[in-house]
Amino acid sequence: MSSFRIRPRFSQDIPLAQEEIVELLQNHLKDPEVPCVGKIVHNYIVLKILPEEQHYWSPQLSLSLDEIEDSSGTRVNGLYGPNPTVWAMFFYGYVILGLLATFAGIFGFALWSLGKGAEILWLIPAFGVIALVMYFIAQTGQKIGAEQMFTLHHFYEETIGKRVHVH
Repeated sequence: MSSFRIRPRFSQDIPLAQEEIVELLQNHLKDPEVPCVGKIVHNYIVLKILPEEQHYWSPQLSLSLDEIEDSSGTRVNGLYGPNPTVWAMFFYGYVILGLLATFAGIFGFALWSLGKGAEILWLIPAFGVIALVMYFIAQTGQKIGAEQMFTLHHFYEETIGKRVHVH
């Protein structure tokens, strides 16, 4: 299930109404042996590992339930990802690196076109290396949280009663 994708996902059509799926999940979450907790708001569900077992890289499973118009079923879209704070940190890190590289490029090429020294252009590959390091850190974190991701995935499959292919 763990892959080179930053946020693995799945989509599954289930021949149940949204309310039935929510009820299944609510009932299963009441079991004291369950390895996760959940928050359900209408057709959006977030499943997390029990608080006492969570760590910095603990994943969560976000489920959105959408009615299928041409049948009496529900499409469940699942997205695995880190805590939103961790996700935001990496997202903004990439944005900041991209902006810095853009400004270094603009300033460096302006200097270069004026015939002046444009050593600032060496920052662009440095920012690329930093972005690659951030990507590998994220992949390492995903590997650290892989077992908990499997736990969430198996909980979902057990609740729904069907296998799910993650891509």
